[in-house]
Amino acid sequence: MSADLLFWMLTIAQILLALAMAATAYRIIRGPRAQDRILSLDALYVNAMLVLVIFGMKTGTTTYFEIALIIGLLGFVGTVALAKFLMRGEVIE
Repeated sequence: MSADLLFWMLTIAQILLALAMAATAYRIIRGPRAQDRILSLDALYVNAMLVLVIFGMKTGTTTYFEIALIIGLLGFVGTVALAKFLMRGEVIE
């Protein structure tokens, strides 16, 4: 009983995260300012990371957790670089 419940709750969580990813993709496309687009990109990689973690929980393998960690690190660096570019006009001084 609890294994079935866990499976369905993880499936529902994946569906809801996919909807959140669609909403952030819409904001990336339609964002009125560049700051909105960067914030949406930040939310998009966090949602993608969570989808991979949930998929790793469903399959029981640790590979997806490592991929989610890499996505988190690269997403953070990308967000910082884009924010610095918007503030100063250059990434490397």
